[in-house]
Amino acid sequence: MATKRSSDAAQVPSENQEAARVSIRQGFQWDAQDAYLFDIDGTLLRSTDRVHYDSFFSSVKEEMGRELLLDGVVLHGNTDPGILRDAFLAARLSESEWQNTLEAVLERMRDTVAAQRDAMAVRVMPGVEATLQHLRQRGAKLGVATGNLETIGWLKVEVAGLREWFKFGGFSDNYAARSEMIANAAALARAIAGEDATVCVVGDTPFDVAAAKANQLPTIAVATGNYSYDDLLTSEPEVCATTLQDLLDYTTLQTTTGAAAGDADD
Repeated sequence: MATKRSSDAAQVPSENQEAARVSIRQGFQWDAQDAYLFDIDGTLLRSTDRVHYDSFFSSVKEEMGRELLLDGVVLHGNTDPGILRDAFLAARLSESEWQNTLEAVLERMRDTVAAQRDAMAVRVMPGVEATLQHLRQRGAKLGVATGNLETIGWLKVEVAGLREWFKFGGFSDNYAARSEMIANAAALARAIAGEDATVCVVGDTPFDVAAAKANQLPTIAVATGNYSYDDLLTSEPEVCATTLQDLLDYTTLQTTTGAAAGDADD
């Protein structure tokens, strides 16, 4: 049986190319969780440079002396170690041919990206800062949970001017599987917010939703990455929105409508 959800909020103006749409699972209060784990790429921001992407190729070349091919490898929603693992498997390399040099490649990536910080350029997604402010005002603890390596992830957040919002983060340095990275990030969140804290994942891919579900966590999915609203909705997140701004606008509209109805009943 399909889960009951609120109606799409098509009447809310959107900054996104898609018409504004919001769907919230009945009974779920998206802004009443104790802690939130925000994905970076496609959720908080989008990089308009190639610094991180190009570091995969140059680092493999420098440390392994071979060309890297990413054709057919899933990038969005993957992790940095997972991307390399999948590329090596696609190239039919045995684990013994790359496992011992993987950490050297990852370290080279960290150094390469850090050295090109001034060349990094990002665009913050619609409604991100307003959402972070809204959640912080409600007492939530805010962290990131990303497939990026820690050095690279924080650099992107800093370049975007968002570092002040986040007190902790989960990264892929020790986790090729996204679900394991989310488990670690959730543990960090509960170490800060309390062992019984409710933790919500915010992401832009079906892989974010799947990783959250693997850890029994709810998800807010936003179509600001490479997946459409309809693509994300099929993953059955607790919340699906075209943008975080649309989600905020929808919530404001509902609150205003509810208050007006209450005044009319007086």
